[in-house]
This record gives sequence, C-alpha cells and structure tokens, in this order.
Amino acid sequence: MDDYTGAIQDFNKAINLNPQYVEAYNNRGIIKMKLEDYTGAIQDYTKVIELNPKHAGAYLDRGNAKDGIKDHKGAIEDYNKAIELNPKNAAAFNNRGISRNEIGDKTGACLDWNAAVELGFRGQMIT
Repeated sequence: MDDYTGAIQDFNKAINLNPQYVEAYNNRGIIKMKLEDYTGAIQDYTKVIELNPKHAGAYLDRGNAKDGIKDHKGAIEDYNKAIELNPKNAAAFNNRGISRNEIGDKTGACLDWNAAVELGFRGQMIT
C-alpha cells in the first residue's frame, strides 16, 4: 500500500528546508491528486509555476486538477499554456479536448483529440 501521507510529510520537510525546491512542490501536487485533494494540488502546481513559469508539466497537471473541481475553462487555460510551452505535448491536447467536450465545444474537442493522436497519444479518449 502506498504511504501518501508519509510522502506528503517528507515533501513538507523538504520544502521547509528549501522553499524554492520546485520538484518537491510538483511531487507533492502529484500525491495530492492521487488523494483527490484537487485544491491542494492546484496550490502546489501554482507554486511550481511561480518558481518556474516555463514548467509545462505543472500547467498540464494544474489543468488536470482544475478539471477535478469541474473548472473546465480554467483547465483549458492551463492546457493552452502547456501546449504553448511544449507544442508536442499530446496529453495536453487530449486533456484540453476532454475539457472542451465538457463545456460543449465538440468541434474543438475533436480537433484536439486528432492533434493528440497525430502526436502519438495512445491513451483513452473520453467522448
């Protein structure tokens, strides 16, 4: 069994020792996502972005967390930034497609899913 609580405690210690430790915030956000603490994850990913505005993965992950709280428009903004920073990020296209579908933008969703497939995305598509 995974010790997510222990992992969070360890990341908290690392952050207390070095408040600029980007990957500690990022990894703590990942654990919070596993625990479905989307608000906490958003806070951690926001800190990652504050410390490193070019961290494309943090935008992707924050978008996923925003989707977790049904903030699909906010998620799309983050996916847009992830794609701007890494135009070959198939997961960002796929996830933006999911968010677009959720807000009723079926055409945009299909365009994103097609782009994701062209970039090699092999995950599950949600329609």
